[in-house]
Amino acid sequence: MNRRLTALLAVLALGLGALTACGDSDAATSDGPVDLTEVTLRVGDQKGASIQSLLKAAGELDGTKYKLGWSLFTSGPPILEAVNAGAVDFGAVGNTPPIFAAAARARIVIVGASEVALVGQAIVVPKSSTLRSPAELRGKKIAVAKGSSANYHLLAVLKKHGIAYKDVQVQYLQPADALAAFTGGRVDAWASWEPYTSQAEIQTGARVLVDGKGYTNGYGFQITSRSALKDKSKVAALEDFLGRYRRALLWANAHHEEWARQWAKDTGLPYEVAERAHRRRTARIIRIDDAVIAEEQRLSDSFTEVELLPGKVRIDEFFDRRFNDTVPNS
Repeated sequence: MNRRLTALLAVLALGLGALTACGDSDAATSDGPVDLTEVTLRVGDQKGASIQSLLKAAGELDGTKYKLGWSLFTSGPPILEAVNAGAVDFGAVGNTPPIFAAAARARIVIVGASEVALVGQAIVVPKSSTLRSPAELRGKKIAVAKGSSANYHLLAVLKKHGIAYKDVQVQYLQPADALAAFTGGRVDAWASWEPYTSQAEIQTGARVLVDGKGYTNGYGFQITSRSALKDKSKVAALEDFLGRYRRALLWANAHHEEWARQWAKDTGLPYEVAERAHRRRTARIIRIDDAVIAEEQRLSDSFTEVELLPGKVRIDEFFDRRFNDTVPNS
């Protein structure tokens, strides 16, 4: 009891509020009666995830007792900023955005995990580029979204080929701006993910210099806020919505063309881009376990080593395993 009080006082002294470890006893559970008709679950979406389109195509938007509100973001980091600000209750992001959010002591919690293949996680170069090996990236201008999964992929590629992060000219750009810079010849390479890798290949003739295999993992995480987990009714809605999201991911694996058509229609992506992107990122649902947390810690430490983060981040403090029992067989 004294140790918990001491820890709480230390956090308060830093002005961070009463941040508690995930899964603490003061967090609400979905046990007991709740009135879901009074709940609005606010979802942060992005073109690369297209949660709303995915659930609609899979029929998983039917029959929700709670209301849904949708907001569109450019990538994972802005979604987590919105979660921290209390504007969003749920978002799906790649392996890196939670690390930067945790470093900022954002009030986020990782409640679910999935894994996709790594072919579409890539560093692409223009079709006219003379670059043939990642070892040739030294001194080059490389576009990447800061704090995205592509940011870690770039870091890992450079490290494996003996190039310091400071020895490339990193251009921090969101996907739309990165595509414009890439097609306009203002950068030498672009670290991207799907559907942007396929978009660059099909629409500009870009070539994959190196993909994610052997450099990173394909983890994706489902995120909520600490405050949402203290709301009994919202926890019940989150549990239901997470189940719908997981089922929709597995549905897409088995209905490839149907999902690609819906994704293209709802986002404006050309069908061939959506079709290729989805083939490269079929998903499986995984449990949050010690191995997943340890791998996320390894990624976090890599950013600390190159001083992209101000110090060591205890990433385990941002995971909550309460929904592990609802993970389906994928």
